[in-house]
Amino acid sequence: MAEETTRLDPEGRAAALTALSGDELQVLVVGGGVVGAGVALDAITRGLSVGLVEARDFASGTSSRSSKLIHGGLRYLEQLNVSLVREALTERGLLLQRIAPHLVRPVPFLFPLTHHVWERAYVGAGLNAYDALGFSLGQPRGLPGHQQLSKRGALRLAPALKRSVLTGALQYWDAQVDDARFVVSLIRTAAGYGAQVASRTQVTGFLREGERVTGVRAVDLETGQPLEIRAQQVVNATGVWTDDVQAMVGGRGVINIRASKGVHLVVPRDRIQSRTGIVMRTPTSVLFIIPWGRHWIVGTTDTDWTLDKAHPAASRADIDYVLAQVNRVLAVPLTREDVAGVYAGLRPLLAGESDSTSRLSREHVVAHPVPGLVMIAGGKYTTYRLMARDAVDAVAHGLDWRVPPSCTGEVPLAGADGYLPLWNARFCCPPQQAGDAHRAVPRGMNLDSVLSVRVSRTVTADHTVRWGSVIYRIEREQIRAGMRGARVPLERRRDRSFRGALSDLNCSKQSHLHDLRRGEYADRSISKYHGSNHISKWHVKS
Repeated sequence: MAEETTRLDPEGRAAALTALSGDELQVLVVGGGVVGAGVALDAITRGLSVGLVEARDFASGTSSRSSKLIHGGLRYLEQLNVSLVREALTERGLLLQRIAPHLVRPVPFLFPLTHHVWERAYVGAGLNAYDALGFSLGQPRGLPGHQQLSKRGALRLAPALKRSVLTGALQYWDAQVDDARFVVSLIRTAAGYGAQVASRTQVTGFLREGERVTGVRAVDLETGQPLEIRAQQVVNATGVWTDDVQAMVGGRGVINIRASKGVHLVVPRDRIQSRTGIVMRTPTSVLFIIPWGRHWIVGTTDTDWTLDKAHPAASRADIDYVLAQVNRVLAVPLTREDVAGVYAGLRPLLAGESDSTSRLSREHVVAHPVPGLVMIAGGKYTTYRLMARDAVDAVAHGLDWRVPPSCTGEVPLAGADGYLPLWNARFCCPPQQAGDAHRAVPRGMNLDSVLSVRVSRTVTADHTVRWGSVIYRIEREQIRAGMRGARVPLERRRDRSFRGALSDLNCSKQSHLHDLRRGEYADRSISKYHGSNHISKWHVKS
């Protein structure tokens, strides 16, 4: 996989659009979230010619607004959905060991117990089953089995817990990931194998020959130029926008999506004294307190959303609900003043008869509404690869030649090859031998992709990200690098801190970033479209 082919810069985007408008592709993917990126990588590694278009930024929707966990899902086990948990735990092991060890890392969680005897037995049985599934599938190193803790042991790990209601705890391990960075890595890996990818390219309709879909009509949102992209098979992987794209085909929809809103609060790390994440039951779901750099991510909710899908918003009631639930176990309650930021995302759930979105299925479905069009919807972040595999299997049925089976379980993402030796070397090599690049590049970045290593100023706190990675991100991924709508010339960008735009909370995607330099939190609509060079619409809360 040549490094030059993975540069998502304006020249690469222009070349991709030219290629997309030229010869007919075998597969065109609509949607640049984790599923669409996974479909593109699966198809290109099977030897197919592949294109991918995204109306906004890669991972600008649900895929950058998740809980940032790679997990089996304890509540699905409680719902007796063992097959879904087994699939997710299998994928967790692959991600930790083979596909993305540079992006996915273990994280411990504490389950506080507030009742005597029965709760320990009930939760313990669930965690026993969770561990048994994990170990039977080859539990990766770094993820030990769960532990039973006394009240004293629980308070030793998490002094923030309310002593008066605590009877003990159980600790178990899962994994977490920078969700947006992961999607970028998927996109870059697919591009490295030859996929033509372009953001800011909106599909406006389908090309048809009789009943068969033969491609799409699109528009380049950077220039306004209309495009026609022809493909033997089109895959709709647009998540919560599935119904909208499905409506362009006409007729009765075969997949119905119900958007479920998940709200997360971001709280400074010093407001909750704990050395581990915390998970607790709520009346409708579960609530996580997730360690993330110098902050905690607290969430999530699970409620209907019927308004603008591009801009889900947290209401006062959402924030009060999360605070009320988390304060049930905290000795020092959180208040609104403790909340540094809020973000909300939409889950694309398969619509059913249940009135509650928390009871809707997290399984996925693949459909062929008309010849030439494949639709994939539902699922969860952790099982993106299985969704992509099933979608490309469906594509294979519509092609005239035999397609090899999926091999993405054996394909490491860009940056994974050689990561562990380089990461380990930071402990044993003198700085002059390890090189400034080892200190300049955060977890998940390619060391050989840094264009300029100038160690002069820290941008983030949990990783020592310096100007080397800043220059990398601008020139290789075209972050829009201005502030509050102002355009910043390239030659001046070295002298800006970007008010935290390059923070590893979500260093390159539409999400909510920390300004760790000044202790501020930016709740903004940031665009990292790789065809332009500015950041737009900053709303900074001091």
